[in-house]
Amino acid sequence: MRVLVACEYSGVVRDAFTVKGHDAMSCDLLPSEKEGKHYQGDMFDLELTSFDLIIAHPPCTAICLSGNRYYSGTKARKDGAEFVKRIWQIPIDKLAIENPVGVLNTLISELPKPQYIQPWQYGHGETKKTGLWLRGLPQLQPTNEVEGREQRIWKMPPSKNRAKERSRTYSGIAKAMADQWTFAQYNQ
Repeated sequence: MRVLVACEYSGVVRDAFTVKGHDAMSCDLLPSEKEGKHYQGDMFDLELTSFDLIIAHPPCTAICLSGNRYYSGTKARKDGAEFVKRIWQIPIDKLAIENPVGVLNTLISELPKPQYIQPWQYGHGETKKTGLWLRGLPQLQPTNEVEGREQRIWKMPPSKNRAKERSRTYSGIAKAMADQWTFAQYNQ
């Protein structure tokens, strides 16, 4: 399966699919943090319909609820929503958009309701409520519910790497995506 993990510099999700034998590539404006197939640039430069599955992690700063104080009614919020809408309109069957709790369903009427997941459902003792807007994919099932509900992400102090660290996908969630979102799994 050809998989594009858009707006991912860490390679965490890309690598989870690569380990499962898929032709996976990450794409971001930033360089990848680790070795692996990566396109540095705009995802819309790529032939997107050549992928079987796209998992997109669009920038959330302006479209998440935590940004309401700064971004409500701004051009940045409108632009963020337009970017997500453009992703949702890619004409492929299997698509996932990942983002924290935000205003996407308020601003984009054609989006379905999201599935919400937590890191503690996938082996990480932390909280970070995250939405998955899915097309042609099953809802992600918990794989390893653990104790602990640390709010590490919410408590992160300001730093030059704070945004990058807050946007990093947990490896347990990435593994669940790779294990559960394969064609053999849901096309039987």
